[in-house]
Amino acid sequence: MHLQESGEMYLETIFVLTKKGGFVRSIDVSEYMGYSKPSVSRAIGLLKNGGYITVGADGAIELTDVGYEVSERIYERHTVLTEFLTHIGVNPDVAAEDACKLEHCVSDESLAAIKKHLENIK
Repeated sequence: MHLQESGEMYLETIFVLTKKGGFVRSIDVSEYMGYSKPSVSRAIGLLKNGGYITVGADGAIELTDVGYEVSERIYERHTVLTEFLTHIGVNPDVAAEDACKLEHCVSDESLAAIKKHLENIK
């Protein structure tokens, strides 16, 4: 199953929430993203059917190995782009917001060049 941008955003959110507290439920995703419960429920169903997450009887959402790999890659893109934009003078809040948009369309080649540039200036 190919993920749309929205699916990637949900996976990234689950990844971040898991890193923060471990136990993630649909309501946590809804509150974090500011989306309605029905929208989140639909997305969770799609991610579950796609093999990216599992949902326990207690409502706990867990990333599968594939889901973890994809979400970790998306999160890395976000953090690298945020760091780059901040480095070139963009306000950190704006940089994070813009990185959220860019992370879904930047090529692997461009991201690698940005990472290399950031490593060279450190």
